[in-house]
Amino acid sequence: MDQTTAMPTMQAVEITRPGEPDVLKLTSRNIPKPEKGEVLIKVAAAGVNRPDVFQRKGNYAPPPGISDIPGMEVAGELVDGDLDGENPFGLKRGDMICALIGGGGYAEYAIAPLLQCLPTPQGYSMVEAAALPENFFTVWSNVFDRGQLGQGKRGTHESLLVQGGSSGIGVTAIQLAHAFGYRVFVTAGSAEKCAACEQLGAIAINYREQDFVEEVKRHSDGHGVDVILDMVAGDYLPREIEVLADDGRLVVIATLGGGKATIDAGAIMRRRLTVTGSTLRVRPIAFKAAIAQALYEKVWPLLESRRVQPIIHQVFPAADATKAHVLMESSAHIGKIMLTW
Repeated sequence: MDQTTAMPTMQAVEITRPGEPDVLKLTSRNIPKPEKGEVLIKVAAAGVNRPDVFQRKGNYAPPPGISDIPGMEVAGELVDGDLDGENPFGLKRGDMICALIGGGGYAEYAIAPLLQCLPTPQGYSMVEAAALPENFFTVWSNVFDRGQLGQGKRGTHESLLVQGGSSGIGVTAIQLAHAFGYRVFVTAGSAEKCAACEQLGAIAINYREQDFVEEVKRHSDGHGVDVILDMVAGDYLPREIEVLADDGRLVVIATLGGGKATIDAGAIMRRRLTVTGSTLRVRPIAFKAAIAQALYEKVWPLLESRRVQPIIHQVFPAADATKAHVLMESSAHIGKIMLTW
């Protein structure tokens, strides 16, 4: 091809084939072009999330039309795109932004729907900003919208249990629920992780040494919890139904413990329980845009005041994405794992 007509290229981390972390390789790709309602971001940092691992293993394909490059959250400079349509935050070229995306985050440039982009909170680094979208969109959607924490009969006296409190989603859920005045219980797998969760405002239960049903009931005078955010599923489900308070809500967002369970349907009926779940990646842009608006109004002030902030465990150069995935799969981290260019 003549050099004058060659497409501009970028570095990216691709999944060469389904497999272990070493299938992630640095490659060269054409810089993507934004379409109507989309913007192009020069990526400074990207988050590493558990769904990236599932995609790498061949178990979580990107939605149709979405890049095969992994990565669902980025921060960087808005360099191009369609800014003439709905633009609720008044974003413009040159702005530093963070965005939730369907894929393509492990690259020097990424495409994002404009309505899923938010201005970087004041005073935040690009690494901190990139650590926000996936976890904050997920927690807001599932704890406060679907789980309706605080909207039951007990109001501000409601409580939350997070299974996996030291994960990126876990530390986000703890901080947000605590900042809004709710009591938070979490499970974690070591004394170090429990201590980290307690520092953020949670009552931590070491699931390797304690039974979370007994501990929650002991700390709640037998009441149980009003909302559970569950990333385990499997044999946790019947125990979670047992520990829910009457009219409680169980929200499943991952199945790390397995997708099958036997549950007591009679208890669900007698105690008016709600068992629900969701995934975010395939939801329409309008759905995610509504979450972005809620975050900007209700959470961004908390971030800018540092009452709530991302917990960064380790930052890797993008070329070391393999090491980042090894760490993610070890579950040794507390908070977020990040990549930078």
